[in-house]
Amino acid sequence: MFNHQTIKKLLLVSAAFLLFFSGVSLHGDLSPSSHKAFAQSETEENLEVNDRFIRKDLYSNYIETYGHLPKPQTETLIQGEDFINTDDMNSEILTNFEGAKGQVVKTDETGSITWEFDVQEEGLYNISLKYFPIEGKSSSIERELLINGELPFQGAATLTFPRTWKNELDEIERDNRGNDLTPRQVENPIWMEVDIRDSEGYYTEPYSFYFKKGKNTITFVSSREPMVIDFIKLYQVKGVPTYEEVKAEYEKMGYSEAEGVQIKFQGQDASLKSAPTLYPINDRSSPSTEPYDISKIRMNTIGGHNWRWPGQWISWNVEVPEDGLYKLGVKYKQNTLRGIFSARKLFIDGEVPFKEMENIPFYYHNGWELEVLGGDDPYLYYLPKGTHEIKLEVTLGEIAPLLRTVEESVLELNYIYRKILMVTGAVPDPYRDYQLNKNVPEMMEIFARQSKVLNEVADELARVTGETSDQTAILKTMAYQLEDFVNRPDTIQRRLDTYKINVGGLGTWILTVREQPLEIDYFVLSAPNKKMPKADSSFIHKAVHEIGSFFYSFIEDYNSIGNVSEDADADTITVWIGTGRDQAQVLKAMIDDTFTPEKNINVNLKLVQMDVLLPATLAGQGPDVAMQVGNEIPVNYAMRNAVADLSQFPDFEEITPRFRESAILPYRFNGGVFALPEQQIFNMLFYRKDIFEELGLEVPQTWEDLYKIIPALQKNHMDIALPLVQDPQFPGEVQNLIPNQAFTMMLFQKDGELYRNNDTSSDLDSEISMEAFKDWTSLYTNYKLPLKFDFPNRFRTGEMPLGIADYTFYNHLSVSAPEIRGLWEFVPIPGTVQKDGSIRREVSSMGTSAIIMEQSKNKDASWEFLKWWTSKDVQVRFGREMEGLMGAAARYPTANIEGLKELPWPVKDYMQLEEQWQWVQGVPEVPGGYFTGRHLDNAFREVVNNGTNPREALNDFIIYINDEIRVKRKEFNLPLE
Repeated sequence: MFNHQTIKKLLLVSAAFLLFFSGVSLHGDLSPSSHKAFAQSETEENLEVNDRFIRKDLYSNYIETYGHLPKPQTETLIQGEDFINTDDMNSEILTNFEGAKGQVVKTDETGSITWEFDVQEEGLYNISLKYFPIEGKSSSIERELLINGELPFQGAATLTFPRTWKNELDEIERDNRGNDLTPRQVENPIWMEVDIRDSEGYYTEPYSFYFKKGKNTITFVSSREPMVIDFIKLYQVKGVPTYEEVKAEYEKMGYSEAEGVQIKFQGQDASLKSAPTLYPINDRSSPSTEPYDISKIRMNTIGGHNWRWPGQWISWNVEVPEDGLYKLGVKYKQNTLRGIFSARKLFIDGEVPFKEMENIPFYYHNGWELEVLGGDDPYLYYLPKGTHEIKLEVTLGEIAPLLRTVEESVLELNYIYRKILMVTGAVPDPYRDYQLNKNVPEMMEIFARQSKVLNEVADELARVTGETSDQTAILKTMAYQLEDFVNRPDTIQRRLDTYKINVGGLGTWILTVREQPLEIDYFVLSAPNKKMPKADSSFIHKAVHEIGSFFYSFIEDYNSIGNVSEDADADTITVWIGTGRDQAQVLKAMIDDTFTPEKNINVNLKLVQMDVLLPATLAGQGPDVAMQVGNEIPVNYAMRNAVADLSQFPDFEEITPRFRESAILPYRFNGGVFALPEQQIFNMLFYRKDIFEELGLEVPQTWEDLYKIIPALQKNHMDIALPLVQDPQFPGEVQNLIPNQAFTMMLFQKDGELYRNNDTSSDLDSEISMEAFKDWTSLYTNYKLPLKFDFPNRFRTGEMPLGIADYTFYNHLSVSAPEIRGLWEFVPIPGTVQKDGSIRREVSSMGTSAIIMEQSKNKDASWEFLKWWTSKDVQVRFGREMEGLMGAAARYPTANIEGLKELPWPVKDYMQLEEQWQWVQGVPEVPGGYFTGRHLDNAFREVVNNGTNPREALNDFIIYINDEIRVKRKEFNLPLE
């Protein structure tokens, strides 16, 4: 029994304990004014702390260091052929190349080249480069710039030099149904002199570089594509005069306004473009577009969503009949960026005519608008008689500094989020005082400062655009939450989820605002006294258009793409494709200009949902060829005699060397091969370089290395992502689970198999399989890896700085996570060490394939199509055109070995892919094999959720797998052993 005094002491201790953890402490009960005072008193200390988490390699820091230095007016010209050395590069000096006078140097897509030169005065210089884009992989040229052997700032690591493109034919062709065909874009290389600038468009002015007085070196390190260099020039970019200054010059020169002239030139008739994505497109939203047809496709505009990235440009040639001053009108549609504008920079004959043309805003409207540059008092441009080039380039203009600021804010806020997680964990206790002020000393200063910064950005955005909108609301919401954190720090741990969502919203805001789409119908170059045409149609015309479009929707066949053969006696095949219309149109254009002329075989290409393939086949209405079908379909159809055995064709063995055996294995069944691979996708290891450097970690080479890294990350409340099925996206998706890829890595690296006895029974009960299963599940039972996670977003924030994902995740990150560009890489997956010290890195693969249906009456023509489609040249062209059409996010994961090499991967990244591809192992498809992935996952859940012994759990489910394999083999009269 406790006496009265003992009970009193216990109560006092308990009260003190509760007070401490309820936040009534010196650190936990600071008033808002106290927090402000704390932030002010700690400012100097925290500014020093900031050096640890703000990227030191940003251009803004570089300019802050060297911005006080002079900008000398002296020029230094460095001839390309005067390089002093190369490293791992096959350079070649050429004479009088493509019209260039004298000698130039050809540089390869790998290695580096260095020039040495004298600089007369120390200071900041702009750099221009005259280059010629020789034949490569059809992507923009990329180089890293080193000055005196060092990278000056992060932006200099990804300098981009565009190629030039044009329509292959002068006239737009039509198919046999009267629809315009998308004109193929071909390269039209020319000599170009460009200033070296930010490829992301965050800085609208060219980069300035510091050079010391005396000897200096410049090195270009090749990242992608070859190029020929004429010269490099150090100089100062001249300022552009204002319109008032130019207008005064017009009066001084006695220029007069043109009389009675009005020239309309169509957007789709562009002469040159900086990217193959900038081809003519079809717009049927209004009868006012030119040319117009109520039911047929007409390529009548250009730009749109494809013309949105900073630095992209389109140029048009216009013939001016007489000297004079002209006004310029643009008929455009910008119905994407509400609350903001899409900006363009205007060049006339290669020069910006005056300052106001560096940032032309095109505001949001639902329909078409005719914008006269300059508005009611239009700007006038002096054009002498003759041909002139009008060029519009995407620019961020006044938005650029706001984007830079928000991107730096996102980096800083993600940094502090990780710091808070290191204290609270991913699921903080809402009733505990974590003393975040003490444990994360820089937190309050960052929140206070970033709240002020984001408020200022929102106000400036409202000023620039002339309105408040949802774009400013995102910034205000984040700013308010940060301010509230400063005022009520005890609520931070309870609101971390909304904080993370809001920071993710800022990342999305960056992507949204950085994209600047604009669609153009035509330009009007007019004498000032001429009235401009109307941009849109009358109500009656619009009504007729809508009614007519509705009526023709019952007549036109929108599933068929391009030319359709109606001759029943002709050598014709029907091909079904299950992806998007863009892919189908590219493929159809390739068929019509290459396959049909070469093979004299007509192809009717149809865009369909592939889930109707089996019903259509059973009804006798299926195609001859089905493309882009999943790995599980060929063998499952082969069991039902629904697809043709491709190994029966005499030249089949000549085709298989195009692919790795791992790509063909899933289509082998009963001695035959029932598909050809199109895509092959496998896993790579992605990691955040900045976080690994911050924590002093090395990239894991083996599973043992990975086991050592996990505690180091978890100590900081960070996680690792391994491939694991999340909630199914579509109903029934769980029915076709593939064997878990983390498990197959471990299994294959130990020489294990999924099946034995000619694939008649599961091999998961072998000792090797049991060991691999135990190793796999232990990552979740012993190391507590998460079962559900959003890897793309958690990788961006840094919560998951390490993860295994299929290599197409690279494309996703390249486009959707600009704030961490240069901060991540991918490498081969961890492996298993062998007795000789080597490391095995086997990994399974996924993919798609093309099949010939057994009911096809023209198998020989279908086989010719499959051979053509899977050939290197066709796969490369399709991959390049898809990337040109949809950007880097659509980089094609071809299964063709030589084809992947020719796609526009940066060289160092392709080398990583090639190294891993050597280890890829195929997963066989067997009758009843769908039970393997499903019950492997069931056994995994049984171990992880219920604590069942791994061996017992797997043994229990192997019974079901073997039973299903046996039932299916019996159903299809296949041998049981």
